[in-house]
Amino acid sequence: MNDPLPKPSWLERLSALLLREPGDREQLVALLHSAYERDLLDSDALSMIEGVMQVSEMQARDIMVPRSQMDVIDISETPDKFIPLMIETAHSRFPVTENDKNNVIGILLAKDLLRYYAGEEEFNVREMLRPAVFIPESKRLNVLLKDFRSNRNHMAIVVDEYGSVAGLVTIEDVLEQIVGEIEDEYDFDETEDNIVQDTIGHYRVKAITEIADFNQTLMAKFDDEDYDTIGGLVLNKFGRLPKRGESVMIGDFKFTVLHADSRRLHTLLVERIGGED
Repeated sequence: MNDPLPKPSWLERLSALLLREPGDREQLVALLHSAYERDLLDSDALSMIEGVMQVSEMQARDIMVPRSQMDVIDISETPDKFIPLMIETAHSRFPVTENDKNNVIGILLAKDLLRYYAGEEEFNVREMLRPAVFIPESKRLNVLLKDFRSNRNHMAIVVDEYGSVAGLVTIEDVLEQIVGEIEDEYDFDETEDNIVQDTIGHYRVKAITEIADFNQTLMAKFDDEDYDTIGGLVLNKFGRLPKRGESVMIGDFKFTVLHADSRRLHTLLVERIGGED
């Protein structure tokens, strides 16, 4: 009796599937989904491959933090004045401007302030600045990622066709288009509450927060009949997936997107604009 043929490995099955060379991008996506349906790819791998393909089509303007939402330091400010902002936002690096946000003169790394806390008598912020990298709004994200890696930069200032500052983009922003959410300064620990109040009375709220919990904490009166989460409510108001930095008013509350990728909302900044209920 002949021995049964060995079962092909997942790599052999995937290779056989991919031997059917796709004729265009749509066929390639269909082929990848077919591989996923046959358990040759898991959902994370499929999502990452689609993210890589998407990055090659996106530009810096698609994911940048707009100028109006940039957290910056003015060179005329003393450390005592701007350090509270650095602590509040918890970013690792900040654009430094002179007079207005349209004049970025460099990047200040938060770790460089250790010299200030070390008690240096002549601490000069200007001497601490790293050169700012400027890129056009139309720069492709795959090219930008390559530049970030080769130049070891983590932040770029985006300028429009007239040379004015339009916003900023970080290496994390680009990577999140590929791998999804990366925990950063806007994320909460899994063991913490979905709603966290900051030092100036605003709230950082996870998009997955249930509307009932939001209503109870902030004394709001949003209807949870159509949507279960605060993220669903905000998405409905926008009518699309908003970008980071975009804001919308719902009732007495202003919702600003702190963290979002190409797939979903993650974190919102909530301010009460109207009076207390």
